[in-house]
Amino acid sequence: MQKYPFITVAQKEHTFKLTALPAGLLTRIAYAAVRRKDNEEGAVQRVLNSARISGIKDFALKMGDFPAAIVLNWIDGTLSENGGFIEIPDKAKVAQIIDGQHRVAGLKQAIDENPAAANYQIPVAIYEGLDTPNSARIFISINTEQRPAPKSLVFDLYGVSASDLMDPAAIRASDIIGYLGSEGQPYFGWIKLPNQERQRGGVALSTAVTAIKPMVDSKGLMEQVGITELEMQKAIFSNYFSAIRTAYGSRWNDRGNAFIYASGFIGAVEFFKTHMFDYCKGKGSFESSTIEQSLDLDAAGQILQEEVKGLGGAEAANAVHDRLVSAFRPAEVSKGFKI
Repeated sequence: MQKYPFITVAQKEHTFKLTALPAGLLTRIAYAAVRRKDNEEGAVQRVLNSARISGIKDFALKMGDFPAAIVLNWIDGTLSENGGFIEIPDKAKVAQIIDGQHRVAGLKQAIDENPAAANYQIPVAIYEGLDTPNSARIFISINTEQRPAPKSLVFDLYGVSASDLMDPAAIRASDIIGYLGSEGQPYFGWIKLPNQERQRGGVALSTAVTAIKPMVDSKGLMEQVGITELEMQKAIFSNYFSAIRTAYGSRWNDRGNAFIYASGFIGAVEFFKTHMFDYCKGKGSFESSTIEQSLDLDAAGQILQEEVKGLGGAEAANAVHDRLVSAFRPAEVSKGFKI
């Protein structure tokens, strides 16, 4: 039985003990009681997601920063206190996990791979003897009111985070979107960043990154044809959207232009994947002029936001994609690449 220093935190209706435990001990004493699966008080957890566990394991092995507390419900009687210390027995299943079950599972896998991870100090908040309704209230509070950072903010922070800890494809996509939103580029002023003032029109950074990420992933279309360098990928996307912008002329920045909204951007990327990419590859050219010549988007055929405004997100993006397909006028193909 080991002793650990703690402080008591009193809030509106409950108190809990805040301490730090070695990851090895934490993973032995804590367990997830799953709602509608485990017939016991305090069962509020969801079924584990193996992909999330694997990601947390990798994060633990590479970095191991876990500043947010794992929240437990102690069910093995009353914790013994002695002069500012609590005694934690090394027994299995003495504490239900209210929040942090994926972190605990990920840490366990990390320890299995590298036993040194068992020594990580993990902050832990311990409630005692909560019934199911009270466990559920705390779980709901954490997972609804205390919401995680939006995707856009996470992507925005990639530029100042250690790249080996992040998703390389998301970083690459974020770099490309940052370029498309720079001065002189088609989406200058139309990429919506975190904490930016609300505006009509524009494409959220997370939406744009998610749309192009599959194309620049390690097994995506770009790599399949040997286009792996960032500058080449930036140029291709810039040429593509610049060609569409040329067809709109002075109306490109008009708020009626469907392409400056999420559905237009997503629909355009889908069309690029399904039609334009293979066409340009076959022509041996990703130049703006090649793309312009294959699209008949004259003034009468411009895709306007009012045409898709009443549709759902995916339906609106599909409508933009279909309009681009109808405007597609492919010419004969050749070989080689020009960007």
